[in-house]
Amino acid sequence: MRVDAFDFDLPRDRIADRPVSPRDSARCLHVRPDGLDDRIMRDLPDLLQPGDVMVFNDTRVIPARLLGRRGEAKVEVTLHMRLADDTWRAFAKGAKKLKPGQTITFAEGFEALVEDKDGGDVRLKFDRGGQALMDALKAHGHIPLPPYMGRDDDERDRTDYQTVYAAPEKEGAVAAPTAGLHFTPDLLARLEARGVSRVFVTLHVGAGTFLPVTADDTAEHRMHAEIGEVTPEAAAAINAARAGGGRVVAVGTTALRLLESAADESGVLHPFSGPTDIFITPGWRFRMVDRLVTNFHLPRSTLFMLVSAFCGLTRMQAAYAHAVETGYRFYSYGDGSLLERCDEDIPA
Repeated sequence: MRVDAFDFDLPRDRIADRPVSPRDSARCLHVRPDGLDDRIMRDLPDLLQPGDVMVFNDTRVIPARLLGRRGEAKVEVTLHMRLADDTWRAFAKGAKKLKPGQTITFAEGFEALVEDKDGGDVRLKFDRGGQALMDALKAHGHIPLPPYMGRDDDERDRTDYQTVYAAPEKEGAVAAPTAGLHFTPDLLARLEARGVSRVFVTLHVGAGTFLPVTADDTAEHRMHAEIGEVTPEAAAAINAARAGGGRVVAVGTTALRLLESAADESGVLHPFSGPTDIFITPGWRFRMVDRLVTNFHLPRSTLFMLVSAFCGLTRMQAAYAHAVETGYRFYSYGDGSLLERCDEDIPA
């Protein structure tokens, strides 16, 4: 499909650069096959049924943006995929003269060797690994806020840009699974009381999620891979809920992409561990996910393509037009939506 089919006008004042408080007071647009409802996120228990299963991405965001020097030249890198305890792929700014074999210094006694380079994508081997590297990132790194926020990160973002259920042992994301930012302990407890079960999977969101689609046709776009895991226990719980008549509700496009990567053609979810570069556009036949909680996405982005595949392009164009007109807040710190899957693109 042509990428310009996924374009729409978005006023700059609709972009949120801070979240609302409390988190679950954000607005929620319920997109049904037969219409739209304006709700708030804490209404979710009323919109789901006992027996449904919500699937959350428990990855934890790390301060993956680093400012360094190669000699006198400034270099900025954003880590996007862990290859080993001490080795990451990263997008680099100021990399034009960067060459394999050179060293980037980020702080006194903290540096990385450039092992290879492909345009602005580099492989970095740090002088430490494991928890020591995580500690150095926390000391010297920055939260890699999406560039459309137009500001640098601050101390508040270290809390705001993290879900309340992010697992300490699941550090590795360089962007938040932002649909999950709306959930509070109270909302999670109310969902549990409603009889909605909760399962966690892990997809370490990469900085590639911020990259624009520069191709004219979706067939020409290359997705960057991200590392994910569905444990045998998680797969069994989700399959059991489905077999019992429950609906699978993915919290975020990251959870959805991982579930669709791990499901077979018959709709059975299997354990999964490794990279996925799945690219979902209209025409995709969903194997696993029935409902999707998600934020409002960029024009021409792979994420708007995904939600258009889930609900139909015509329906999502109408939903986004309504959201713009009625003042919904867009992007990572913005409002949310609950989408019901529709496999046919018919007018909303």
